[in-house]
Amino acid sequence: MEAAARAKRLSVQAAGPDFHAIGDYGFLSDCHTGALVASDGTVEWLCLPRFDSPSIFAALLDRGAGAFRVGPRGLRAPVARRYVPGTNVLETSWMTETGWFVVRDALALAPGGDREDELHRHARELGPHEAEHLLIRTVECVHGRVEIETVCEPAFDYATEEARWTLVDRDAMAADASAGGEPLRLLGDIPLQIDGPVARGVRTLEAGDRCFSCLSWREELSGPKDAVDAAARVDCTIQLWRRWLEAGTFPDHPWRWTLQRSALVLKGLTYEPTGAMVAALTTSLPETPGGERNWDYRYTWIRDATFTLWSLHVIGFDQEAREFMDFVCELFHGRGPEAQIMFGIGGETELAERTLDHLSGYVDSRPVRVGNAAYDQRQNDVYGALLDSIYIHSKTREGVPEQMAPIVSEQAEAAASGWHLPDQGIWEARDEPKHYVSSKLMCWVALDRATRLARDGGNKGPAQSWQSEADAVKAEILERGVSERGVFRQHYETDALDASLLLIPLVRFLPPGDERVRATVLAIADELTEHGLVLRYRVDETEDGLSGKEGTFTICSFWLVSALSEIGERRRARKLCARVLTHMTTLGLYAEEIDALSGAQLGNFPQAFTHLALINAVSHVIADEQRGDRDQTSAVFTELRAAGAAG
Repeated sequence: MEAAARAKRLSVQAAGPDFHAIGDYGFLSDCHTGALVASDGTVEWLCLPRFDSPSIFAALLDRGAGAFRVGPRGLRAPVARRYVPGTNVLETSWMTETGWFVVRDALALAPGGDREDELHRHARELGPHEAEHLLIRTVECVHGRVEIETVCEPAFDYATEEARWTLVDRDAMAADASAGGEPLRLLGDIPLQIDGPVARGVRTLEAGDRCFSCLSWREELSGPKDAVDAAARVDCTIQLWRRWLEAGTFPDHPWRWTLQRSALVLKGLTYEPTGAMVAALTTSLPETPGGERNWDYRYTWIRDATFTLWSLHVIGFDQEAREFMDFVCELFHGRGPEAQIMFGIGGETELAERTLDHLSGYVDSRPVRVGNAAYDQRQNDVYGALLDSIYIHSKTREGVPEQMAPIVSEQAEAAASGWHLPDQGIWEARDEPKHYVSSKLMCWVALDRATRLARDGGNKGPAQSWQSEADAVKAEILERGVSERGVFRQHYETDALDASLLLIPLVRFLPPGDERVRATVLAIADELTEHGLVLRYRVDETEDGLSGKEGTFTICSFWLVSALSEIGERRRARKLCARVLTHMTTLGLYAEEIDALSGAQLGNFPQAFTHLALINAVSHVIADEQRGDRDQTSAVFTELRAAGAAG
């Protein structure tokens, strides 16, 4: 079917006519895929069976691109919404003219089993659970009398294929939807009617009554037997999330819950079969509404590796950090010096980018992209990200695992031979390569960490060679990467600021007390901010190959918190951290950016990198407040805080 014809015919039934704010969505996960649920009870994003699969619900990118709603007829605004504490299970409370009811939404989990079939034989157990491959939505009337409506309108393969429904039982309690691929089943205890691509049903509940609606993509398309079974599965999911969270280490502090919510987000963005972490759940949510800065973030970036390990180790999730590191090292084992910057969550190396021109985009933000052309860019920072992560990994165990040793050598040699070349930089600019200072910085990190690892392993020859090359990199950065006023510059041909320079004190390139470090951090705080929030760079000073504005980058604001803490500006760090935390959504989530004027979330959502930086920033501030307890922090956090460790 032609996409244009489909778009004209596809009726908007489940999703309302208007786009929701990006920060309006709640996030569900079963560590295989994730869903976004709008406040009006509509699932507007779900890809099956994996995070990076084609969507079946994509109303957040086009109001006719599929959605699934459970809620009251005629009402779209709930009275309250929250996560069930300690979980990724969403709870929404509704009041109608005749009663009250509560909806719980979960991508269901079950206790882990011992299955060794082909499908699961490579799966790692990143926690005591397995995905049930069910989206369960339970409803309980708690007062009066309410009328519940379920409306399911899948649009397969990014809304290029319209669903065909078939009732599968005589009571009309279940129906299968297909469009040439694997079918889905909508089941529950709400009688269904089929209206073209839409399956809908209505049921009246009295106080104390329960019902449920469930989407199944299991091989046998099975699901809960009744409302009691559905509620039990949701309760099991709640317990499994809580059991996982209990393994973490969280300080007794008012910001403790922000660390816990970020931990749950990061776990929820982890693909259990491999240990990979997607950068975000979505594709093409814009950095500027109506603009072209729209990217697919459903992949894992090697750049995130260091920040992932920092954050997970700090809050006590050593197992998750090690599983992620195993995934990263498996990707590089046997690759030689080649250092691709990003991979698919199953280890895929080809991530060709294309546009979905039949979709209108979020608030007319085009193009909608799938795939990411940045995968084959030259980004020299990848060497440092990889070797710093291996270095941190070695600090949580006795040295470097044997299978990682060749990777250290290969990547150190690649950094030694490639650091002098221009690249696209940390922000993946789509213009001519440049000599970005942050890229040189991370090449220095690669050589410095390789030197340390070699010395720890007694390999004096390589250590001496890599140390010499690291010294050469540092000398060039200090000669060409600092402006006349003593501030680090974005690249060698400009005096423009760049928030990536905040990494200088965090990776121990220079001691935090160095005047150039201090001047750079304060210049970014004073000159690269809008209403106190940090831009990654000013688009009118930087040629990045794109047009239009962008919001403030939340990760950069959290980096500034950490950097201010490092240089001794502890009160300023806490004040900024408190301010950035006020911009989280009511559910404790962050996208990639924040509009400094309106406070609106911008970009893909929820964003792993942002939550990773939050953990690091909040941990810095808490450590500053509890300085006497620093010796009780994790080994990794102590390593990061050790002044001048690499000087």
